[in-house]
Amino acid sequence: MPDYQIAPSILSADFARLGEEVDNVLAAGADIVHFDVMDNHYVPNLTIGPLVCEALRKHGIEAPIDVHLMVKPVDRIIPDFASAGASYITFHPEASEHIDRSLSLIRENGCRSGLVFNPATPLNYLEHVLDKVDMVLLMSVNPGFGGQSFIPATLAKLRAARQLIDSSGYDIRLEIDGGVKVDNIAEIAAAGADTFVSGSGIFGCARPEDPHGYDNILQQMRDQLALADSA
Repeated sequence: MPDYQIAPSILSADFARLGEEVDNVLAAGADIVHFDVMDNHYVPNLTIGPLVCEALRKHGIEAPIDVHLMVKPVDRIIPDFASAGASYITFHPEASEHIDRSLSLIRENGCRSGLVFNPATPLNYLEHVLDKVDMVLLMSVNPGFGGQSFIPATLAKLRAARQLIDSSGYDIRLEIDGGVKVDNIAEIAAAGADTFVSGSGIFGCARPEDPHGYDNILQQMRDQLALADSA
């Protein structure tokens, strides 16, 4: 069975009790904490910065933190998130003047690096930097807002990305972000993804008064991933 990793996006969490929310979702079996960083410039929304990442580390979060930068330019903020405790830092090729340099900067600051591809962004960029990439993130919605529906055409793009990664021989995770839920995670896994970002599909499906809500949602996702692997 592939090393499937589930990455709840804190964009959909209750920010008034963020430390508790992250503690609970990790205790329920999540693997990675996903940060959606938006600048109201590259995307039409404004979210969180390095201080939130640092605060979660000080709170005691030890799980990998996956920082998805939807900002332009990216180079200025990469060292800040690295210092704040990021594990992965991914960015969009359109947001960097020098993609190779930005990827190198991430690794030089002690983090794993990644490229993010919007629904209409071709994978061509990837072919030239596979040796500098630890994660490929495909957006299955247009970036900027949580709670959007999965774009089905992403499945073909996932299959193409999986083929490119497998033929490269490099150890690269293939992540998907946007509209991932219990009812489609198996199909997404079958197309080649091994890392699954879900915001409203996790945080939006567990009632605050239910102490086992996250356990139930994550177990349902794990069950679906097991079905995908046995198909």
